[in-house]
Amino acid sequence: MIYCFYMGACLILVILQTTIFPYLPLLDRCYDLLIPFIIYLGFFRSIREGLFLVLFLGFIMDNLSGSPFGLYLTSYCWLFIGIKWATTFVQVGNRLLQSLVVASGVLLQNLIFIGALTFVGPNLKLPTEAGSTVVIQILWAFATGPVFLVFFRYIQRRLDDLMKEIVSGRTNFSLSSRR
Repeated sequence: MIYCFYMGACLILVILQTTIFPYLPLLDRCYDLLIPFIIYLGFFRSIREGLFLVLFLGFIMDNLSGSPFGLYLTSYCWLFIGIKWATTFVQVGNRLLQSLVVASGVLLQNLIFIGALTFVGPNLKLPTEAGSTVVIQILWAFATGPVFLVFFRYIQRRLDDLMKEIVSGRTNFSLSSRR
């Protein structure tokens, strides 16, 4: 059930960022919305749960983006590995730290993308607005990243409580209001 939630949440985020956000003037340069989800997986979930989803999301985004295959997969894997490593040193409950981590994740992804662009086409020039786009994405991530992390953690707790009730047999799924 939890994997259904994860995949559903990720598909909703992918749909938002690929079909709706590009047409809204305020959100057209928003960062990759899957970065907070991958950071959430790195902070709060086990490697077994997170690694499968990171690979799944990387393949989905590589297929949808039209970028060189493996670009999103590489950035998501490095981000997940970095977060798992960092959790051995830092406490993940601090909101300011969460903002910094999400903003750093956005910066890391942009650096990987710029590095891949440089590697694939060394004679290619970056667009003039690339620097301002990266800065805007980092500011967006700093402001909204912890909100996404709190939301994912809240939904996860609610699903865990629901699963406990189902396992213990205390949940009644009848749709009628009869008593």
